[in-house]
Amino acid sequence: MSESNFEPVTRSAPSSHSRIFFGPDGLRAGWSLLIAIIMFMAWGWALSTLVHASGLVPRHAMEHAPGPRPVFVGELAIFLAVLITTFSMARIEHRPVGVYGLGGVRKLPRLLAGAVTGLLAISLLVFLLLKSGLLVIDRQLLAGTEALRYALAWIPGFLAIGFFEESLFRGYLQYTLARGLAGLARSLPGNRDPRALGFWAAALIVSFGFGAVHGSNPGESPAGLVCAGLASLLFCFSLWRTGSLWWAVGMHAAWDYGQSFVFGVADSGALFGHRLLETHPLGAPLLSGGATGPEGSIFCLLPLALMALLIHFTQPRTESSYASLMQDDGLPVGPTARGAVTS
Repeated sequence: MSESNFEPVTRSAPSSHSRIFFGPDGLRAGWSLLIAIIMFMAWGWALSTLVHASGLVPRHAMEHAPGPRPVFVGELAIFLAVLITTFSMARIEHRPVGVYGLGGVRKLPRLLAGAVTGLLAISLLVFLLLKSGLLVIDRQLLAGTEALRYALAWIPGFLAIGFFEESLFRGYLQYTLARGLAGLARSLPGNRDPRALGFWAAALIVSFGFGAVHGSNPGESPAGLVCAGLASLLFCFSLWRTGSLWWAVGMHAAWDYGQSFVFGVADSGALFGHRLLETHPLGAPLLSGGATGPEGSIFCLLPLALMALLIHFTQPRTESSYASLMQDDGLPVGPTARGAVTS
């Protein structure tokens, strides 16, 4: 669907009482987010309690170099909480669940393309640190069949991390926040696209939150928080272009896999067990990353910039782009729509 032939959805004027809860595009974004947060916290608590009660993940298993099973089970449980919340809110709001990022076309190719990109990007960063004398490989911890076993065993865990963090931050939350901010943007003067303004304002807020959440990790640094926030914006850029999270999930999972298993470096200050290599940083933390890991190094800006260029040249906007999803959802666009519908 192109913007030129899109006709805004017209709705009958709601009563003054219902306007508190409903706007021109359905349940107001603020109420939607409140319901979703309560629902996610309830399901997250229930599933986490169930996982710990079952003994699959001991309560302190994630504190000191966790292994593949507790990481996978723990991340899968919290991802299920996000998924249940997302599907429930889609039913409540009468929206297709695909608009929250896990729909779209070419799911597997985009997931694999993101995974290859993520692994190459973290390899480039580690290579730069090694050649600059800022990172030292101490020894190889795994070899032979044991190395192969853990190489395979870690894949589900890091995929679960990718699906959980992407669906949490850039799924329903990103869409609904963008929807609410786009509604506010319709009242601004000029011919700006409210969808673009809403999306990128939401992306900045979500990315700031994504970076801030990493601040609770032991060993995290200000530079690491900035790089985490910029990585979030990179994921949002891919989401804007493709209308889906599949590339971001693959890239996120492979980047973490490369750091934590292949190169054995800290990931936002956290070290995982059963890793292939043992390493340690040298020099100023701003250059080496220090206890944060490569994400705390200013050299991290290079692979992030290269991936942004890759997205720009390989993921052009199409009919499945995020803007098109918001348009197909009935969000009025342009100055004509602002005159036709009031929030």
